Amino acid sequence: MSSLLTNSSAMTALQTLRSVSSQLSTTQTRISTGQRVSTASDNAAYWSIATSMRSDNAALSAVSDSLGLSAATVDTEYTALTSVIGDKDSGLTKLQALLVEAKTAGIDRAKIQADVTQIQQDMNLKANSATFNGINWLNIDTSASTTATPATFKLVSSYSRVGGTPTIGSITVTTADYALYTTGGASNTGILDKQTSGVSVSNMAIGTLTDSAADQTTLDGYIAQVTTAINSVASAAANLGAVKNRLATNTEFVKSLMDSVDRGVGQLVDADMNQESTRLAALQVQQQLGVQALSIANNNSQSILSLFR
Repeated sequence: MSSLLTNSSAMTALQTLRSVSSQLSTTQTRISTGQRVSTASDNAAYWSIATSMRSDNAALSAVSDSLGLSAATVDTEYTALTSVIGDKDSGLTKLQALLVEAKTAGIDRAKIQADVTQIQQDMNLKANSATFNGINWLNIDTSASTTATPATFKLVSSYSRVGGTPTIGSITVTTADYALYTTGGASNTGILDKQTSGVSVSNMAIGTLTDSAADQTTLDGYIAQVTTAINSVASAAANLGAVKNRLATNTEFVKSLMDSVDRGVGQLVDADMNQESTRLAALQVQQQLGVQALSIANNNSQSILSLFR
């Protein structure tokens, strides 16, 4: 039946065209954003998961930055410690050799003292220079003032979230384990300024010693004191080296974890561009055919006019 009031063909063609246009709009949005889930209305569950994971990745990025800062601090202290240990030409190693040399009968210990003094000043300078971002673990202030060096430092190393509970991991560093010099309340408790009978590695002097048995015994005590200091500084450097390696490992892990989270989020919300481009071409053809179908359906009503001519 042909009717002027109801054009069923045109209504069907229009409905189909609306459906195609809606699908075409969705496809164009996916192509322009690169995501098949860009808003909560696209897929509430996936959008919520992706949003949470992106938030976690931002926290991991902050952990990565903190690890970089911690690594720089540890590297500064570690470099100074190994420099204080020194070699045959510097540091505690050279100081020990000079003291052994001072055991030689008839040697001019005043001249050796000149080298000893330079080494002591150099070690103190290195400890004072081992500062990064205002932090120094080798020359610490043990007073009760607000500027005192904290007893411990927590270096942020990881971030994780189980359900709605975040967990921040850290590496605890005890500053007293690395202190070469101390000032303030518990002064002279560092490795180099700790005194035995009023003498420490940082202030020992041999310029006035002689070949007497008593002075030779004093030299033996100085050598033992420096040897103990070498072992203590080496132990501190080894401990700090382990922390340094741990920070480096955690840095690589956090970066890998961030990449993994990015890939996981991408699998949830990213659009398959090959699929979307194919769908776009098909929908464009369907849209063109829908327009033609609607045009044909509308023209059918015009043919009724011929019946009245």
